[in-house]
Amino acid sequence: MPGKVPKIGTFSDWVGLFNEWRKEVGVDHSQIKDFQFDTLYGTIETEEIQFGYYKGRRKWENMRQIPTQNMRDALMNLIVYQGDTEFASVEQQRWLFESAPSDYDRSSLTRVMIEEMRHGWQMCALLIEFFGDTGKVEAKKMLDRRAYENKRLLGSFNEECDNWLDFFAFTDFVDRDGKFQLQMLKYSAFAPLGRSMSYMLKEEAFHMGTGNTGLARIAEAGVVPHWLMQKYLNKWISSSYDLFGTDHSSSAQWAYTWGLKGRYDEPANANPPDLEDLNDYNRHLYRDECATLVKRISAAQKPGNDELYCPDIKFNRNIGRWKGQLFHPKTGQPMEEKEYREQFETWMPTAADKKLLLDIIGSEKKWIAPRNARDPLLTIGEVRKNAINAVQ
Repeated sequence: MPGKVPKIGTFSDWVGLFNEWRKEVGVDHSQIKDFQFDTLYGTIETEEIQFGYYKGRRKWENMRQIPTQNMRDALMNLIVYQGDTEFASVEQQRWLFESAPSDYDRSSLTRVMIEEMRHGWQMCALLIEFFGDTGKVEAKKMLDRRAYENKRLLGSFNEECDNWLDFFAFTDFVDRDGKFQLQMLKYSAFAPLGRSMSYMLKEEAFHMGTGNTGLARIAEAGVVPHWLMQKYLNKWISSSYDLFGTDHSSSAQWAYTWGLKGRYDEPANANPPDLEDLNDYNRHLYRDECATLVKRISAAQKPGNDELYCPDIKFNRNIGRWKGQLFHPKTGQPMEEKEYREQFETWMPTAADKKLLLDIIGSEKKWIAPRNARDPLLTIGEVRKNAINAVQ
């Protein structure tokens, strides 16, 4: 039957499809092919549920212990969305190897891709082990969707990421959203999901560091105009705001009430949660962190450049209360439509901006400052030595 998803019998069946997917999307280079992918479980801080209606009870180890089918469905949905982002980012960045500014950067990209694939592997292992035939179908579909066909589940993961300024901004800010999501899932009442997060968080830290140091190196070199860097910050940070979900989300309310997903600062936050505002609460924490990082990147610029800024949380939003509304990216002030439309191309990358950027990258050998550090592929396994109870 056309469109029917074949069944997966075992996890080994899925691994075969995973290997086929790597070949199809073009990420089966020798260094990636030689990597041993594993399903890794760390420990969790407590065996007790930490928030929600079931607070104080023992965390669940399997589906039979989860009280209702609605809760099991919501849990599976969280895992599906997380896994989908991992494979999507690999598809988005797959063509960057040939244009890497240095051997170090090529190794960094390789490591990022390996670890993103391992994260997707981990989520699919959960689906197949705990969610029966439905989980197997979802794990298969994870390898069927394509970012370059605009079929991934979240908007940022269908965007083009085909140059190294894109890559560094993506890994700094979109992967930072990933860190927030992973940390919130680490508190989950479903213990196998929480145990999956320790290693994923440690691996995610390298991705964010790659992006942040990469942007600082570009700012330090001073070849890419600061206004062009600002446009790419606006693009990826505003897109990341949407990844936290809609305001007043009933899904977020139930996920918290059922103990499936906590607030980012859950253990340290003694205040009762505002269930109507969970997504936006975490979104503001994220924005505060990004603002601090952008200031550091800006400080690396040569004297005389305007300060780089983190775009206002209301700018260029495609979901939630600010969807379709018009705000200045720097000041957050509301704007009239005519003025906004006239200025929009001064804030976000255009086709001409992309051409200019590619010309700079292609012709200016010193467009990015060098990075003197160990080959990241030599240290890829070190995160496994100290991932227990990792909080980034």
